[in-house]
Amino acid sequence: MTPGRDWLVLCGLHGVASMLGWWGPELVSGLVWRVQDWDQRLWTIWSTAWVHVNTPHLIANQMALGLLTAFSWVVRPDRACAVAWFLAWPITYLAVAWWPQVGHVTGLAGLMHAALAVVAVHLYLQRLHVAQARRWGLLLGGLLLGKLALEQAWSRPVVWDGANDMSVVQAAWFTGTVAGAVLGLLTAWGARVLERQRAH
Repeated sequence: MTPGRDWLVLCGLHGVASMLGWWGPELVSGLVWRVQDWDQRLWTIWSTAWVHVNTPHLIANQMALGLLTAFSWVVRPDRACAVAWFLAWPITYLAVAWWPQVGHVTGLAGLMHAALAVVAVHLYLQRLHVAQARRWGLLLGGLLLGKLALEQAWSRPVVWDGANDMSVVQAAWFTGTVAGAVLGLLTAWGARVLERQRAH
């Protein structure tokens, strides 16, 4: 059984759009989400995920997206997961406005944290038909929580990555994880309700 088509469409969209954005640098400035004017440029809460500040940033996120897509063939996220991930998309970036240190945010990393959180919740609740789904969910959720605990994004929302010569907005990783977990719970509950209604 393959992953849900909707989930794969999102993976493909993010991969292709990120590459198109890289090859069209004249468009990039209009795609970045910025705290001071995002409400006048609402599309940026979606498009900023596809903007990457340099080649290492793009390569790292494309590799991570590839791993996420490959992982999806194992755990098979369904339509409910795709809905949760889609809804987490704008929330992930909007929520970083809580930190005054953050002026703008770009890249797929926050969104991929949201995807992993969605999958972790659906696995733990055994909505995805995978052997030992609950254990996989606990493992994935534990890894995400451990990563967040080490980063402490709530007190260090932006850090400097000297190796790649760029600022990293860790706050987006945190908000993505939280948004993904909450929406994962809501969509898992909604999917269960729909399944019960169809059964009667």
